[in-house]
Amino acid sequence: MPFPQTGGYQIVVYNTIKGLVNLGHEVSVVALKARRHHHPDPEDDEILSKINYRAYNIDTRVSVLEVATNLFSRTSFNIDKYFDPEFERLLIAEVKKNEYDVIQFDGLFVSLYLNAVRKYSKAKLVYRAHNIESQVWQRLAGQKTDPFKKSYLKMHARRIKSYELETINKFDAITVFTQQDKSTLLEYGTKVPVEILPVGLNLDKYTPDNTQTEVPSLFFLGSLDWLPNREGIEWFLDNFHTALTNGELPVRFYVAGNDIPERFDDYEVMGKIFIQGEVDDALEFVNSKSIMIVPLLSSGGMRVKIVEGMAMEKCIISTSLGAEGINYTDGDNIIIANNRDEFYDAIAHCIADEQYCRTVGLNARRLIEQQHDMYVVTNKLVALYNRLLPAALINHFDEPGTK
Repeated sequence: MPFPQTGGYQIVVYNTIKGLVNLGHEVSVVALKARRHHHPDPEDDEILSKINYRAYNIDTRVSVLEVATNLFSRTSFNIDKYFDPEFERLLIAEVKKNEYDVIQFDGLFVSLYLNAVRKYSKAKLVYRAHNIESQVWQRLAGQKTDPFKKSYLKMHARRIKSYELETINKFDAITVFTQQDKSTLLEYGTKVPVEILPVGLNLDKYTPDNTQTEVPSLFFLGSLDWLPNREGIEWFLDNFHTALTNGELPVRFYVAGNDIPERFDDYEVMGKIFIQGEVDDALEFVNSKSIMIVPLLSSGGMRVKIVEGMAMEKCIISTSLGAEGINYTDGDNIIIANNRDEFYDAIAHCIADEQYCRTVGLNARRLIEQQHDMYVVTNKLVALYNRLLPAALINHFDEPGTK
């Protein structure tokens, strides 16, 4: 679902829709609404009146019995749980009713419906890989020391990779966010065109107000139902809890985001570490803090929260993996730290030198303006669509009203 824009996936999909609509194209969106997401569709969102939008409720929860049974399967329940026969029938009816030029699948999980769409539509089918999912699971496995957990995660990585290898060449084209992800897909044997398109933001929404910023202050923002986020912030809290609470690093630390487990409350220390959970306005929260940390240890793709933080002129300290795909300059528009000592030194430097911290944030904003404007990225996406379409349709696709 592209509503509300509380996570990276939603932000990317929503901005793509908005960019296409503003360029005059006709857009339909058919979305899976996982039961765990309780947010209703915002009736007052301007974009809803300009698109054909349908959301279908799906229960992606998995029982302990289903997890145990899946151990003897060839596929991963992390993918299988997104298949629903009723949703497939809804999609088939949609593509039969409308003659689309291009149909884009956002993320690996909706690729489960590729064969059905291909059967009933002549549209060009584009896959946007938000991550190389098998790589995420492989990296998660690499961080584990428990033999059972490591083996279990490796098993899912193998199964997901097998599914990716089976699926990717069934599309007409693939878009990725980073050169690293493109290289991985090519190593997987991808034969269809792979285009790198970075995260695009509607920069009108990102208006920093430094008069409302606590200086210095340290923060993390991210959904903890995504395992790499949870793993990263646990690593950071375990390594820096003492330094943050005994005054060795004299700065308050704020943790915000969706689906933070209750056990994280144990990390909270009054006046030092704040576990805030979900915030009403993510950009207001980001604006109110000065130093953003992104301690990702296993991931892939481009982290939308980093791009948003840079747009809000934040001084960001990230692992090189977390900043993957962003055309950054270390020490100029972001600070890269890959272990405890490097994070410690970077935080200490930023606390002590407010002007340096501010300069990094200003340079970050300039980078985003140059390379991540929503309309620049959307134009590149439309250019890809044009290359896929038969010559007779290209002029038609450049006209308003194209689907």
